[in-house]
Amino acid sequence: LLSLAFLLLMHVSRHSFASVIALANNVSVPNVAKMLGHSSTRMTQHYAKVLDQSILRDMQEVEKHFSI
Repeated sequence: LLSLAFLLLMHVSRHSFASVIALANNVSVPNVAKMLGHSSTRMTQHYAKVLDQSILRDMQEVEKHFSI
């Protein structure tokens, strides 16, 4: 059970680093892939999609405040 919790923590940590820290601060997808040890940018693109969805959600919230 402890090893499962550790694996989950590692996954969440890597995901947070990629999407919240690196990609949100304009680090290129290829460079994030290298930082995470991905052999290609395919998996890293998954993190970028999460970031795009977050941006869309935030923009929709802003739009609510400016809609008449």
